[in-house]
Amino acid sequence: MPSPRRNADARPLAAAASSSSSSSPGSPGSPARGGGGGGGGGGRFEFQSLLGSRAPGADPACARLRAPESPVHRRGSFPLAGAGPSQAPAAALPEEGRMDLNPSFLGIALRSLLAIDLWLSKKLGVCAGERSSWGSARPLMKLLEISGHGIPWLLGTLYCLLRSDSWAGREVLTNLLFALLLDLLLVALIKGLVRRRRPAHNQMDMFVTLSVDKYSFPSGHATRAALVSRFILNHLVLAIPLRVLVVLWAFIVGFSRVMLGRHNVTDVAFGFFLGYAQYSIVDYCWLSPHNARVLFLLWNQQ
Repeated sequence: MPSPRRNADARPLAAAASSSSSSSPGSPGSPARGGGGGGGGGGRFEFQSLLGSRAPGADPACARLRAPESPVHRRGSFPLAGAGPSQAPAAALPEEGRMDLNPSFLGIALRSLLAIDLWLSKKLGVCAGERSSWGSARPLMKLLEISGHGIPWLLGTLYCLLRSDSWAGREVLTNLLFALLLDLLLVALIKGLVRRRRPAHNQMDMFVTLSVDKYSFPSGHATRAALVSRFILNHLVLAIPLRVLVVLWAFIVGFSRVMLGRHNVTDVAFGFFLGYAQYSIVDYCWLSPHNARVLFLLWNQQ
């Protein structure tokens, strides 16, 4: 015969129902109140005793159905229609945490150009290392790098200026020295402001570097090549083959910067533009015995 069902105190449910009905004749489950017969009242009392005997934290199933953790009160659920004002609305996301779903056309164009610039610069860096496809031509590219460096040009201009005997030669060399110093100043200033890193495939084995030479934009070799070539073409009388060689030297020096992996394509392109514009500044501020007498009086004292 199956055992009777037991409550939380391990007592038979039938005994508990009979004891409670005898102790309280006016209870809802007693026959005196007309609770629908002994069987129906005992069943209801049995169900109530089962629910009352379980504490809210005793059974994990009951704990999951508590009001604070019910699906209505869970995070992200829809609030009830009759919910009180105690429910605070969800906090709005900050502006920097939102996704920009409508970027401007200018931003898309600049990002596309930057991606093309990085891809093309990496493809053209064929002499970036000894194991590159054109790694055997790397020593020749480094010679071109020295030919466009600022220190050889500054030292060579100073030497020629000190050895010059004509006033016309001193005037031209003085302005060339001024142009080279202006180029170093402007390139260092722009590099310090932009601070664009050199390409990742570059090897830092350059000829002589300064603190700003770790930055890439713009290319100082390209600006110097464009400035010096325009200066020579305007102030030296050269035959046509020599003039063509000067222009080719400027473009080869600029292109070698990309082949060595020193600069990106846009660094060299802007460098050519900056060097071309620098000569216009030098030509506008041309130093001569008429507007820079103090500077040229030093030669009379020697």
